Amino acid sequence: QVQLVESGGGLVQAGGSLRLSCAASGRTFSGYIMGWFRQAPGKEREFVTNIRWTDGIGYYADSVKGRFTISRDNAKNTMYLQMNSLKPEDTAVYYCAASFVGGATANRYEYWGQGTQVTVSS
Repeated sequence: QVQLVESGGGLVQAGGSLRLSCAASGRTFSGYIMGWFRQAPGKEREFVTNIRWTDGIGYYADSVKGRFTISRDNAKNTMYLQMNSLKPEDTAVYYCAASFVGGATANRYEYWGQGTQVTVSS
């Protein structure tokens, strides 16, 4: 049974940092693309970033480029999202997801975590 479990969310002031983790289990994810999406109240789920598990190359939404960094630890089967210079508009539930095809569209991802809340106060 595939499981993706996020952790690390919380409340932070604008300009602060948080590091999210996504622990994956239940299968090998080599060859997969792992991603982070977020969903704010009343808004659609939006792409944040993703990474190719094999070579660690990441892609970012323009809204987070230069502030967020995605990474993965193959040995721990864990993906990370380092979020710096956080803004109130980053407030959302953050989800990790896995896809064999990747991309920036949520419906291309087969596996999802339960989400972790990130709240950035002004």
